[in-house]
Amino acid sequence: MEWGLREDLRDCVVAAAPYGGPIALLRNSRRDKTPGARPLLEIYSASGLLLASVPWKSGSLVHLGWTAGEDLLCIQEDGTVLVYNIFCEFQRHFSMGNEVLQNRVLEAQVFHTEFGTGVAILTGALRFSLATNIEDLKLRRLPEVPGLQKPPPCWAVLAQDRVTMVLLAMGQELFLLDNTSCSVLVRPSGTGCTRPRSRQRAVVLAWERQLMVVGHASESIRFVLDEDSFLVPELDGVRILSRSSHEFLHEIPAPNPCCPVPAEASQEIFRIASMAPGALLLEAQKEYEKESQKADEYLREIREQQLLPEAVGQCIEAAGYEHEPDTQKSLLRAASFGKCFLDKFPPEGFVRMCQDLRVLNAVRDYQIGIPLTFTQYKQLTIEVLLDRLVLRRLYPLAIRISEFLRLPEMQGVSRILAHWACYKVQQKDKSDEEVAQAINQKLGDAAGISYSDIATRAYDCGRAELAIKVGWWPGGGDAGWHCHPRVTPPSPPGQLLEYEPRSGEQVPLLLKMKRSKLALGKAIESGDTDLVYTVVLHLKNELNRGSFFMTLQNQPVALSLYRQFCRHQERETLKDLYNQDDNHQELGNLHVLGGYSQRVSGRIEGRVAALQSALDEFYKAKNDFAAKATEEQIKLLRLQRHLQEELDKPYLDLSLHDTVATLILDGHHKRAEQLYRDFRIPDKRYWWLKINALATRGDWEEMEKFSKSKKSPIGYLPFVEVAVKHHNRYEAKKYTPRVGPEQRVRALVLVGCVGDTRGTPRGGGTSSGELEQAAEAALERRSEAELGLVLARCEPGPGGDGLAERLGRARAQLLRK
Repeated sequence: MEWGLREDLRDCVVAAAPYGGPIALLRNSRRDKTPGARPLLEIYSASGLLLASVPWKSGSLVHLGWTAGEDLLCIQEDGTVLVYNIFCEFQRHFSMGNEVLQNRVLEAQVFHTEFGTGVAILTGALRFSLATNIEDLKLRRLPEVPGLQKPPPCWAVLAQDRVTMVLLAMGQELFLLDNTSCSVLVRPSGTGCTRPRSRQRAVVLAWERQLMVVGHASESIRFVLDEDSFLVPELDGVRILSRSSHEFLHEIPAPNPCCPVPAEASQEIFRIASMAPGALLLEAQKEYEKESQKADEYLREIREQQLLPEAVGQCIEAAGYEHEPDTQKSLLRAASFGKCFLDKFPPEGFVRMCQDLRVLNAVRDYQIGIPLTFTQYKQLTIEVLLDRLVLRRLYPLAIRISEFLRLPEMQGVSRILAHWACYKVQQKDKSDEEVAQAINQKLGDAAGISYSDIATRAYDCGRAELAIKVGWWPGGGDAGWHCHPRVTPPSPPGQLLEYEPRSGEQVPLLLKMKRSKLALGKAIESGDTDLVYTVVLHLKNELNRGSFFMTLQNQPVALSLYRQFCRHQERETLKDLYNQDDNHQELGNLHVLGGYSQRVSGRIEGRVAALQSALDEFYKAKNDFAAKATEEQIKLLRLQRHLQEELDKPYLDLSLHDTVATLILDGHHKRAEQLYRDFRIPDKRYWWLKINALATRGDWEEMEKFSKSKKSPIGYLPFVEVAVKHHNRYEAKKYTPRVGPEQRVRALVLVGCVGDTRGTPRGGGTSSGELEQAAEAALERRSEAELGLVLARCEPGPGGDGLAERLGRARAQLLRK
């Protein structure tokens, strides 16, 4: 150990993180009672290298523990828990509640479950409380232990089937506390624990410089310790810390032919006088290097027993459980030697073991200080190991491992570079220019890096200018990164955020940095209207009204979108925008929409007033058509109000045509004539309106009088069509003679196809009289189209003398010509 510790560990508060994690040490906390003396909180790597230290200025410390993410939890006597990172940088704090504050904390433990990292405490009232996840703190008070008068000598937290319990010893009895009850275990079924791939239950005890491994059997293993030691339980063994050493005690399972396990390979190979296939293959390889013929003898013995594949597998597996690189190399050379004599041995296991051992040896180096075993490494996974290297700011090593294992950039190099950049922006001793230069040189166009996260971290650290700093200066560099072989071409000058391709990430950060105008430009460039609306509404709340409008004037796209928003949500604001631009046309349109936004019943003064305002704006805009139309609408509204009051019938909100038609339907012909003259309705339109209304009303006599009042501007075919539409053949026949020659055939066909309201309908057939007349008229006009129209309505007659045959012959003659 490199820490040079002078105090005994018993005089310090010690906590070591699992999986070869760091060691936290609070010195002078128990023995030194000098007034004013401050304990020193130190964090070391597993090899004893100091990572960070800080004087302890807070309250009385009860317990230290590590989270699964390697954050240090410092539990104080008043129930406050302080959280530090691996470099003694304060992160946050939380409290265990008022009850704990009143009763104080006597003892505490940090434990890990599938829910996360939890904290269990024993208060001065001798009651246990625990929280299973400090990220979602929910304190749970456990039942009282009967007869408990003082803190128990030993207790532990157990987690099983998503239930967290406390096991404690008091005298000769064990108590188990769960959520609802306290159970007494008089005869416990076991006093130890079973490790993975182990067939024996055992516990490890240490006291007074002695260490004992105790199991079910009467035998035990005793070790004499040279110094006071601290035990750290691991997945597959126990770490033993002392002032001068850091050792690892773990089980090597005994051979069992009925149930072989990979971890037995080491014992099978290195056992004295072992004749295992792996041991023989290892000896054969050593003799081969000596150029001895014994190599062939050993190899032949293995091959005769057909155990060469097993021998190669044993050497590969045994290499994983050895910590000395020389032994690893010897075993792997033996495995490689044996593979040469096998035809179909899969190479994946050998290659994977070589890769794993290179990674393990790299992190086991004392300067790195993560002494993982092979079992722990497989349980931890490579992704978590990279996270822990990043947490220790060992970025070059993490990148080399990622490249060596050929991990995808999103999981490896790019992710590590992003973490490095976030750390780089926190370095207060470097200028913004130096940091921006280093980041841009190293990151370049690396895939999957969120520059917005880097800029956010810079802004959170109080370096807003760094987030938008110029990106490249020639000739720069970053000491300490030379080991990374990645070469990135220099980036053009720009801003850190300019490298972020996602506008949805750029814009919120720019708003947070109070760069609203720049954010507006980025949002418009993205083409995302929702993003533009977000920035515009933010600007509206941030700026005064005048500045806000002036900002929008310089951004036509944003101004247009804001106008659309105001058209639906804030009409008054839209008026202000149009007034500012002297846009009288749009103001007039807005007054018209405002006048008709709500239905008016009874009084229409508000609508008329809105239209009058619109009329004034249209005149200012020099839009004569809109002004004239608005003026006539005002006139129509007033007339409709007068008609509604006089005739007691709803006329408001009808169009001019509907108003005229309604008056005719109600028999008010003179009023309809007055509207026709006042609003200068075109003659053709008025005649169409009147004949349709009279036909709907069934006033055929008035319709006949109207047809004779003067020459029809629309002709007389419409009279026939209206009558036919209402199934009145009799009235339709009245107007047939008055129809012009060019439309008479069509009129006769229409009359012949309808049943008479005064006679018997003809069903789907055609009246023969009208059809004969239509045929004569078509023959007289010698029109192929009219002949075809009549021919489609008649049926061939018997003997070939029918009307259809005559029309057919005449049509054929016309077609020949």
